[in-house]
Amino acid sequence: MAVPKKRTSKAKSRSRKANWTRKAHIASKKAISIAKSILYGKNMSFVYTNKEDKPNILP
Repeated sequence: MAVPKKRTSKAKSRSRKANWTRKAHIASKKAISIAKSILYGKNMSFVYTNKEDKPNILP
């Protein structure tokens, strides 16, 4: 006979949600920081590709 699983406690589900929210917050802060450095021209500390730099292979 099938037996239902025990219910996850509120504390555990809230803890998992808080972890996810904290990770998302850190990622968004990092993205905003990179965007600001590109905007203000202080982007010497990381490498990114630009589509205009690629050579044109077609004749």
